[in-house]
Amino acid sequence: MPQDYREDGQVDLFLPQLTALPLRDQRETMERPFFSLSKRKRLKPIDYVSPDRKVTVHVSANSEYGLATIYDLDILIYCASVLIEHKRRGANDIPQTLNVVPYDMLRTLKREVGGRAYDLLGNALDRLQSTTVKTNIRSGDAVETTFSWIDSYSQLKDRTGNVRGMRITLAKWFYDGVLMEGGVLAIDPAYFSLTGGRERWLYRVARKHAGGAGTDGFAISMPTLFEKSGAEGDYRRFKFEMTKIVRENALPGYALELELRAEAEPFLRMVRRNLTSEPGAPSPALVQTAPTPGRATPSAQDKAIDEPPIAFPEYGHIAHSAFGAIARANLPEPQRDHGMVADDFRSFLRQREIAYDARNITQIFATFCSKQ
Repeated sequence: MPQDYREDGQVDLFLPQLTALPLRDQRETMERPFFSLSKRKRLKPIDYVSPDRKVTVHVSANSEYGLATIYDLDILIYCASVLIEHKRRGANDIPQTLNVVPYDMLRTLKREVGGRAYDLLGNALDRLQSTTVKTNIRSGDAVETTFSWIDSYSQLKDRTGNVRGMRITLAKWFYDGVLMEGGVLAIDPAYFSLTGGRERWLYRVARKHAGGAGTDGFAISMPTLFEKSGAEGDYRRFKFEMTKIVRENALPGYALELELRAEAEPFLRMVRRNLTSEPGAPSPALVQTAPTPGRATPSAQDKAIDEPPIAFPEYGHIAHSAFGAIARANLPEPQRDHGMVADDFRSFLRQREIAYDARNITQIFATFCSKQ
């Protein structure tokens, strides 16, 4: 459990991290039910067996703290991002124990910074440390690994009692998963602006499966999606909530379509958004029916169209685009009108001769918004 230190001489060990880290999520956790999707305390275990019976996940809670939630996962995403930054810089010995500045972590996760925020951060770490996971997702049918998300954490406080730093020791399973080849995927900073647990989980599924799936995206049956979610409640309730999320169609970077089928449960299709669409253009259809038998389907050649790069819209409002979500997540309160921010950003790009489709345009815009 956590330990508190009040040795002021140790504060310097906690060097500030970047608050604009490229964000990375651990790939293996993005489609299986590892976290509670609700902020309410959950004690009911999660039990998952894949359709082919080869992958199992069992997650159990400590009665005092409850299961780690998808909001607690933010801490692991931050830690994974720090590890990858160490790797990118060519560090020879990447530590399993990270020295973290809580203020920088909260800023990166787009959370409020204050006394209560530090208390909530401590509660989240308690859940991550006390939740027990058993899975064979990496080691094969016959081998099951048991771990908690973090092995331990400690807090360093100054003489006034303020938390100045934290030491977080990650589970070996998670640490190895982040650093293995292809172990992480980049995620949109707007992910942290999603307030619903199901929306956050669905974004991670879309990022995992539809991120490189081309123009057809990725489709999955609603019952299978329900099993993968580990959500409490019955299937009927889950289906209702998913339909509502599809209708709102507000996931950053991904459009959702519900494909209805005669006498069968619907499919949910996730397609990467085309951010270069003309302003005001209609969104992809939210509800579709299954193709009529005999209807011509696009040829393989028709489908082999290169997707355009992500680009900031050259004109028009950004409210209903992924850049609107980035603005909401990064602009300080009270927020300026997003249309005016977009116009100022276009002027900024022109003055510095930065292309609208620059490779890191989303990060440039996020930093621009945070400095308003």
